[in-house]
Amino acid sequence: MPATDYQGSSTPTSNLGRSIFSIRRDQIHSMEGAHEATSQQLELELLQKQVADRFAELSSVGSSYELLSLDWIRKLLDVFLCCQEEFRVILFNNRASLSRPPTDRLIADFYERSVKALDVCNAIRDGIERIRQWQKLLEIVLCALDNQRSLGEGQFRRAKKALIDLAIAMLDEKDPHAGINQRNRSFGRNTAVKDHRSLGHFRSLSWSVSRSWSAARQLHAIGNNLTAPRGNEIVATNGLAVPIFTMNSVLLFVMWALVAAIPCQDRGLQTHFSLPRQLIWAGPILSLHERIMEESKKRERKNTCGLLKEIYQIEKCARQMNELTDSVQFPLTEEKEGEVRQKVEELAHVCQAIKDGLDPLEKQVREVFHRIVRSRTEGLDNLGKSSSSE
Repeated sequence: MPATDYQGSSTPTSNLGRSIFSIRRDQIHSMEGAHEATSQQLELELLQKQVADRFAELSSVGSSYELLSLDWIRKLLDVFLCCQEEFRVILFNNRASLSRPPTDRLIADFYERSVKALDVCNAIRDGIERIRQWQKLLEIVLCALDNQRSLGEGQFRRAKKALIDLAIAMLDEKDPHAGINQRNRSFGRNTAVKDHRSLGHFRSLSWSVSRSWSAARQLHAIGNNLTAPRGNEIVATNGLAVPIFTMNSVLLFVMWALVAAIPCQDRGLQTHFSLPRQLIWAGPILSLHERIMEESKKRERKNTCGLLKEIYQIEKCARQMNELTDSVQFPLTEEKEGEVRQKVEELAHVCQAIKDGLDPLEKQVREVFHRIVRSRTEGLDNLGKSSSSE
C-alpha cells in the first residue's frame, strides 16, 4: 500500500478553505431557501466542529506512553460512538434526500465500508482475548513468587515455566500460521461454547475470521477510493457529501488505530490517509496518525504484536522476570529476594491494570460492532422508504 500522503490544496477540495459549505451558499437566491439551508448548514458544520474538538482532545495527551493505553483506546471508541450517533441524526433529518443521486451512491458506499469494519471488530475482540491469556500466565508467575514467607526453587521453576509459555504465546501471535484450533467468536452470533477461565486451563485462541484474513488488506478495503468530495458533489448532495466523507474518515482512522494497538492477523499499518488540511478535524487526526506511526518505528516496538501500552509492559516485565529467574542462586540472599519482590510488585500493578481495562474495552468494541449494524439497518430502511415515497 502507498505511504501516508498528507494532501492539502492540491486536492479537488481546495475551495474548502473559505468554508466547507460556502459553495452551497452561492446557490441560494430566495430568502425562504436561505433560511432552510442555514438551519441544515449549521447542523452539518456543527458535526465538523465536534469531530475536530474530540480528536483534538485525544491528541492532547502529552506522552506517547499514554497515547495507546487501554484508557486512551476506550476514549477513542467513545469518540467514534458519539460521532456515529450525531451522523445518524443528520441522516435521519435528511432522509428525504438519501435516495437522490449522487447521495444514494455515497451513502451506499459508506455502509459498505462499515460492513468491512465489522470483521475488524471481531478480530480485535479475539486480540483482547489473547491478551487475557497472557495476563493469566503472568498471574501464575505472581502466584508462584508472591509468597509472604519464603521463595524456593520449586516456586521459581513454576514461574519460569509460565514465563516460557508466555514467550511462546506471544511469539505465536506474531506468526498467524501457527497451529490454531479455530472456533467462531463473532459478536454477531451467539455460541454455546463456554469460556473456561481457570488459571490451569489455557488453550489456543481461535479467530472469528478466516486464517487467510488480513487486517492490512481489510483496512485497505475500508479506505479504498476514499477521497474528499468535489465542489460539484457538495452542491449536488446539498452538503451531505461532507459529513459522509467525515464519517468514512473517522471509521477508517478508528479501525486503523485499533489494529495498531491490539494483536490481530497481518497488522500492516501503512494505510493511506488523504485528508485536506482545510478540514478542521484533519489536523488532529493526521497528528495522531503521525505519532502512532512514530511509536511503531521505535526500536523496542518494531517487532511487537501490538502497540498497546499494556502489551509493552507485559513484554518488559516478562523480560525482566526471565533475566531475574535465570540469575538466582539458592539459597536466596536477602538482597536478591528484595529485588525479586520489587519486580513481583511491578508485575502485580501491570496485571491489575490489564484486568481492570480489558473487560470495559471489550464491551465498547462490542457496542461499536452493534452500533454499526443498527445504524446501517436503520439507514437502509430510511433509504428504502425515501425511494418508495418518490
